[in-house]
Amino acid sequence: MSDTDDEFRVRLGRIGNRRGRKATGYVKRVRKLAAKAGAGRPHRSAAFIGSRIGRGHAQGTVSASGRLAGARRVVIKARIVRIKVGDNGAVRAHLRYIQRDGATREGDPGELYDAGSNRADGKTFAERGAEDRHQFRFIVAPEDSNELADLKPFVRDLMRQMEADLGTQLDWVAADHFNTGHPHSHIVVRGKDDQGKDLVIARDYIAHGIRARASELITRELGPESELEAMRKLENEVGAERFTRLDRAILRDAAEGTLRLAAKAERDPARHAMRMGRLRTLEHMGLAEETAPGVWRVMPEMEPALRRMGERGDIIKTMHRDLTAAGIHRAAGDHVMFDGQGGAARVIGRLVAEGVSDELHDRRYVIVDGIDGRTHYADLGVRQTTDEPLIRNTIVEIRARSVSPRDVDRTVADVAGRNHGVYSTELHREFDPKAAGEYIQAHVRRLEAMRRQGLVERSGNGDWSVGADYLERAAQFEAAQRSRNPARITVLSWQNLDELPGASGATWLDKQLVARSPEMIASTGLGSELEGALRLRRQWLLEQGLAREQGGRIAYARNLLQTLERRELAEVGARMMRDTGLDYAETKPGDRITGTYRRMLTLSSGRFALIERARDFSLVPWRPVLERAKGQAVTGVAGGEGISWAVGIKRGLSR
Repeated sequence: MSDTDDEFRVRLGRIGNRRGRKATGYVKRVRKLAAKAGAGRPHRSAAFIGSRIGRGHAQGTVSASGRLAGARRVVIKARIVRIKVGDNGAVRAHLRYIQRDGATREGDPGELYDAGSNRADGKTFAERGAEDRHQFRFIVAPEDSNELADLKPFVRDLMRQMEADLGTQLDWVAADHFNTGHPHSHIVVRGKDDQGKDLVIARDYIAHGIRARASELITRELGPESELEAMRKLENEVGAERFTRLDRAILRDAAEGTLRLAAKAERDPARHAMRMGRLRTLEHMGLAEETAPGVWRVMPEMEPALRRMGERGDIIKTMHRDLTAAGIHRAAGDHVMFDGQGGAARVIGRLVAEGVSDELHDRRYVIVDGIDGRTHYADLGVRQTTDEPLIRNTIVEIRARSVSPRDVDRTVADVAGRNHGVYSTELHREFDPKAAGEYIQAHVRRLEAMRRQGLVERSGNGDWSVGADYLERAAQFEAAQRSRNPARITVLSWQNLDELPGASGATWLDKQLVARSPEMIASTGLGSELEGALRLRRQWLLEQGLAREQGGRIAYARNLLQTLERRELAEVGARMMRDTGLDYAETKPGDRITGTYRRMLTLSSGRFALIERARDFSLVPWRPVLERAKGQAVTGVAGGEGISWAVGIKRGLSR
């Protein structure tokens, strides 16, 4: 190499002198990009949001840069669930859910599996995490999961990659679901690392890193997505009644609600044709309008409207699937989505199906074949650990949850209004000397629930500071509860409709026959079946001497419901006397009931509790709270609408 080849000329000048030679075009571009990146300016730290705190932050940051060409898409839904230490009831309930019936391709219950076994023990997993503060729940849904014969190898590879990224072994179980059009996997990860410390995963990794790793694995398994596959998937979105990738691109390119196709020319004619086709579809939906050739106005409500349409479409598919599985055929026009707003505030009918509308948050839905001749889809909201299991074909009532303050709230407001915004049990007794202790405790429980939401305060001496705007706060509390649980379900009859006409007890049919304001019954669907059942029940009552024809009308015996209930309890008591050797003691209003609660019995007249003593037993109205006292001594007084129970001496149970 000659000296001239390695020549380097230095042009000296004053420090900071900018009057030298003008920068070349390349240098200009470099400086411009550096300026955009913030070079040469005092560094401003961005607002701290904590997205990189925890394990996996480096991989999460890299993965946020975008999707590579040919990479296959994977949808990841993640949720961090706080767990009350020592109470893993919610964990066990979630594990039962992901193993529910119909989860496999064959319609069998799902099986839990882990890193080393195709059959993991959910109970043991829940016990290992009994002291965990939190838990991670993931739903992993590859777009092309139908092309995989088995999801287990893919999930195990993903979990091994996550362990490498997070630098710790993970304790996890999973279950695969094939009961929808898109096979997916539920993964539950304990909130502890391999050292027994709390596992903290960076938000960036949860938001981007897991999806990127899953995409890499599915792309490696099935090969990169070809251009033909990508175009075919986009073609399917042109006429879709939901929010699509084409819609997202339209909104991205639209400036202040106006899209100018000439300003955003597509290099690919096929993609341009699909965009035009989508705009025409949106035009038919009333969500876009061509104001001039190549100029489109996009409605501001386009995205929320399309998302609502997508949700409605999913609900219609769910209703059709569940009704078909139950052997019920109804016209699509008779499908109704119950929300309690703008329509009926309650629905009565036969429970057809129960399912989960939001798998990540355990929101459940029910489908009810109503006596109004229509089928109703109702969102019950987040599943509670105290919710009773529902039984198909039982008669239920769905009632929209009100956002108005309750009677207890008005009482609290009245007591506090006379005492400068303060409520206490002593002040309540002064306000209403006849109020029972259990009645007052119901008000205390209400205030405690509101305190946990920060709506009222409790002082050290047990008094409650509720303020002058308490009723407004109570309405705010009810609105928040409604968002979690928009509707309530009540079982009216534990027997199906076919069993009721000849039942010996006081059935739901009898309550309809003697009601002053019977329910409105349609002549189609379940309404026609109910009319037939009522006719059979009237005939049975006539044969039993509990009704008679009078002036062309049916007159029912006085106290019909009480008579039927006593008759059924006497029959059941006689059978149990033969089985147990104990005497049956009939309970009357005002009687004091003592004994050991054994179990619950489901009869035509309702559910009853078996209270056993040394020489006899009683059958009394059952309440869910009694299940906490199974095998324990209980005390109560019969009368009114129910029984106020007490376990032992101090601990009380509500009705």
